Amino acid sequence: MNLKKKNLRLAIVGVGYVGLPLALAFGKKRNVIVYDINKNRIIELKKNIDKNLEFNRHQIKSVKKLKFTHDTKDLASVNCFIITVPTPIDKFKKPDLQPLIRATKMIAKIIKFNDLIIYESTVYPGCIEEICVPIFENISNLKFNRDFFCGYSPERINPGDKKYIISKIKKITSGSTPQVAKLVDDLYNEIITAGTHKAPSIKVAEAAKVIENTQRDLNIALVNELSIIFGKLKIDTEDVLKAAESKWNFLPFRPGLVGGHCIGVDPYYLTHKAKQVGYRPEIILSGRKINDNMGNYVTLKLIREFKKKKIKIKGSKILIMGLTFKENCSDTRNSGVKSVVDGLKKYNCNLDLYDPLANVDDIKKLYGCRPISYLNNNTYDGILLTVAHKEFRRIGETKIINLCKKNHVIFDLKYLFSKEKITLRL
Repeated sequence: MNLKKKNLRLAIVGVGYVGLPLALAFGKKRNVIVYDINKNRIIELKKNIDKNLEFNRHQIKSVKKLKFTHDTKDLASVNCFIITVPTPIDKFKKPDLQPLIRATKMIAKIIKFNDLIIYESTVYPGCIEEICVPIFENISNLKFNRDFFCGYSPERINPGDKKYIISKIKKITSGSTPQVAKLVDDLYNEIITAGTHKAPSIKVAEAAKVIENTQRDLNIALVNELSIIFGKLKIDTEDVLKAAESKWNFLPFRPGLVGGHCIGVDPYYLTHKAKQVGYRPEIILSGRKINDNMGNYVTLKLIREFKKKKIKIKGSKILIMGLTFKENCSDTRNSGVKSVVDGLKKYNCNLDLYDPLANVDDIKKLYGCRPISYLNNNTYDGILLTVAHKEFRRIGETKIINLCKKNHVIFDLKYLFSKEKITLRL
């Protein structure tokens, strides 16, 4: 391989939560072609609009070296492709590699001798070399590590986080040969001020990424299980956690609904690969089971409290505050709130959905109804605070209490307000 960093002509393939910040960062240093299969997404970005609300118009407009496109012909001059497409799971909780495979097939049709393809999508250990590389070889008739090369630098973007932006998050890098690994590492050091960690192989980098969110998932599963136990013991979970945190090395996790594109997904990539090699990972799957069942637990806890307070369940008016998969983020995909909404519908409750950050069309598509845009006092038998948006803190507990009827239940899943003013907490 004789490619030099200064001669790399970049394309970012996939412009979601991962691709856009990457494109903007590189676009401050060099010319970048930004490709997405979604024509509407490209049209919006050309107008400096990010529907994910991660970047404002000025932040996009100020980067002059970007070319947004949905036409593969614009990729002809590129010799370094960075693929950032999503890697979800299917309804059977198995890895859905179709977006990754489609992107790989598309690039395979246009790669040339000496091209470099870098993946950022979360995968299981071995996926790039076992799944993607054969596709390149079969379609392009080029030979891996002779005619084309691969790298892997897993994304670590935290949607909604304005402090730990891409440049301030240490980056794992890797390459299919030592020379390629150095080139990939040098390239990312161009935009990452926090530095990089060069892994010894692509497979190691893939494994490192997939265990990051698996570890978080298991820690959340532990505190979710603790909250269930403490609920039965009539102990406030937050009080227990604050007491335990007085020890310097206690990890500050909180219970709650687990969703999103990473924490609720990545463990299944690892368990899938583990089963392929003949091992059933008991702890990881147990953690997943606990977190997947939290929506049902929340629903039943609310219903029991309704019965305790003699509130008629059928026809009751309930407000769900927060529909996204995490706080201060607009994305509703894979939100754990969906399981709570579905559960309450089975009890024939009348639900109002409210989230000032979520996209109205996305909510309508996911839930089959439009969210409400304003809040009326003395309306609700129950309120579920499911996502810790800053906007909800701004509204404040007094105004939220005033939304309720005299006899009511407020279930605060995210410890937004004082326990003295709230009926239930996890």
